[in-house]
Amino acid sequence: MSIVTVQLGQCGNQIGHEVFNVLCSDIRGTHGLCSKRENESYHDSCKERFFCEEESGVPFARAVLVDMEPKVISQTLSMAARSGHWKYSSHSHFCQKQGSGNNWANGYSVHGPRHKEAIMNLVQKEAEKCDRLGGFFTIMSMAGGTGSGLGAFVTQCLRDAFPTSFILNHVIWPYGTGEVIVQNYNSVLTLSHLYQSSDALLVHENDVIHKICAQLMNIRQISFRDVNQVLAHQLGSVFQPTHTAGGGSGYSRNPLGDLMETLVPHPEFKMLGLRNIPQMPENSLAYSTFSWPGLIKHLRQMLIANAKMEEGIDWQVQPPHPGSSVPSTNKPLHFNTSLANLVVLRGKDVRGVDLGGFRDPSLYTSWLNPQDAFSAWETPRAFNKYEKSASLVSNSQFLLKPLDSIVGKAWSMFASKAYIHQYTKFGIQEEDFLDCFTTLEQVISSYTNL
Repeated sequence: MSIVTVQLGQCGNQIGHEVFNVLCSDIRGTHGLCSKRENESYHDSCKERFFCEEESGVPFARAVLVDMEPKVISQTLSMAARSGHWKYSSHSHFCQKQGSGNNWANGYSVHGPRHKEAIMNLVQKEAEKCDRLGGFFTIMSMAGGTGSGLGAFVTQCLRDAFPTSFILNHVIWPYGTGEVIVQNYNSVLTLSHLYQSSDALLVHENDVIHKICAQLMNIRQISFRDVNQVLAHQLGSVFQPTHTAGGGSGYSRNPLGDLMETLVPHPEFKMLGLRNIPQMPENSLAYSTFSWPGLIKHLRQMLIANAKMEEGIDWQVQPPHPGSSVPSTNKPLHFNTSLANLVVLRGKDVRGVDLGGFRDPSLYTSWLNPQDAFSAWETPRAFNKYEKSASLVSNSQFLLKPLDSIVGKAWSMFASKAYIHQYTKFGIQEEDFLDCFTTLEQVISSYTNL
């Protein structure tokens, strides 16, 4: 099944480009470390999923690019074409001459309705090129105006136009120190609207990825491109083809459906986080060896202690003892309770890796059977030059703190009526804000009580 990617705003378009770059260089690489037959089947499955073949032999990305100013889209199109290995279709982008000015309401209430028909026509055409449409993957930032406001509007349109297709929103959480004065408003409005129309939100925090660039990748002066390449590597490590449990010998046909079935057991809980290990500069790979038990041990502790990378994990945090009915407020030391987890293993000797530690009932909320709460996907095909790599996609309490913080900051501004006029002039009223706060307070409460 194929996935149509919708890149929204500057952030979405820049990340989308890096994602397709990673996917393409991974399938072109000769580092598969697996049989020729396995490699060919992996290659075909990835192509069907993310690219459509053209007579010229250069595959086109299955993507629609949307922005309210032309600069980033024209850069993205030309960078892809220059690579010579893949490109965007020349008829799959939509841009205007003026941006949304970091105003969510401008993107959602003005640009969205005004350009709905043109944008949805592009999406419809892209969907029609798929033999079988698996769903939509949108990439957007929460802080600005186009990605967030127009992104929320387009997601609602996708839900209306394709009621039975899966929609996964990849959302970039803004830097805590702030890029935009109204980013907390924009974030609250985006999250609450996506919660209504999306099947799941896969969240990456800018601060975390920045830290990975500095501490694990040893990059001195970190650019947006560095951050986006780390993001793209993490996304590729989940979305490239794998064998799912009970899926027979072939590669999984429906990645978005499999992901939702595995990780979203209830519509109240849609927040997914992603961790991937190991991560290091390419020139260090040749000098590094990893064992599966070591990688799995680190990944499990990252989950338990809510560590975002393998450096600086708090090994003191342990799950509560089975049978101890500890109220959720007194859980041991910052223990991160899970609803559902998925581990994706890629590379050498992947068969028979012991994942029993992730099946431990004490990691999960009491109302779900641990057998249903954990899944593993795997492939002997190595990913992106890493001999062994492991990813964890988790539906857990990982975002509680940042979510609580963003809602708190937005509420403080709202209580003093700061900047509200910028939104009301585009038709977003105070009641709309209150509805959004209510939605997110409910989400915080649900995750807190896991």
